[in-house]
Amino acid sequence: MKLTLRVWRQKNADADGAMSTYEVDGISPDMSFLEMLDTLNEELILKGEDPVAFDHDCREGICGACSLVINGDAHGPERTTTCQLHMRSFKDGDTIDVEPWRAAAFPVVKDLVVDRSAFDRIIQAGGYITAPTGSAPEAHATPVPKPDADLAFEHAECIGCGACVAACPNGAAMLFTSAKINHLNVLPQGAPERETRVLDMVAQMDEEGFGGCTLAGECATACPKGIPLTSITGMNKEWLRATRKAGKR
Repeated sequence: MKLTLRVWRQKNADADGAMSTYEVDGISPDMSFLEMLDTLNEELILKGEDPVAFDHDCREGICGACSLVINGDAHGPERTTTCQLHMRSFKDGDTIDVEPWRAAAFPVVKDLVVDRSAFDRIIQAGGYITAPTGSAPEAHATPVPKPDADLAFEHAECIGCGACVAACPNGAAMLFTSAKINHLNVLPQGAPERETRVLDMVAQMDEEGFGGCTLAGECATACPKGIPLTSITGMNKEWLRATRKAGKR
C-alpha cells in the first residue's frame, strides 16, 4: 500500500503546530497503525529529520496510551484502540489525517503526544477504597451479587485513553469519570467513600477544565471498551444522592 499521511507536527506546547505531509510506501495491510508510523519514522530518521512523536506502550489495547485522532475519529474508523487498528481498514492511495487529542485539558506536549495527567488527578481525588492492609482476604469473604459484579467489571474496563474527551464536542470527561466512580461505588468495598468519592472526583474533573456534558453520546460511540452512556446517568444519580446527604449534615 502507498499512503499519503498528513500529520500534526508541533515542537512543544508553546510552539505553533501545523500539518505536514508525508508519503509512505510498502505498507502491509497486516501492519498496525502504530507499525505504519514506525515505518514513517524510520524513513525520517534515515533522512536526518525529526521523527514524529506519538504515545504508546503495551500495543495490546490494554494501557490506553495510543491516543490519536485519525481522519477525524478518535482511534480511527474501527471501534478499537489505535494500536489494534490495522492498515487493512484503509485503501491503497488513501490520504490519512493524524492528529492529537483536541481538548483544553489535554495540552500538546509534542506532535501527537498530549498531557493526560488530568485523568490521574481525577483518580487521585477519589478512585481508591479504604481497606485494611495485610494478607489478601478469601475471594468469597465479601458476597457481591452477580449483577453488581457484572456492572462493576463493565465500568472497570475503562483504560483511560481519553477517546471520550477527544470525541465529545464539548471536551467533557464525564464518561471516564463516571466509569471510575461507578465501578467502585457499586461494590461493598467502595461503600465507605461512596459519597465523598463522587463529590471529590466530579469537583476535580471540573477544576481540570473539561467541558460540560450535554449527553451527545459521541463519547460512548468512540470508547474502545464500550463503556455505556448509562454510566453517566448512574454517576449523576450518585452525585445527587451525595449532594443531598451532605446538605442534611
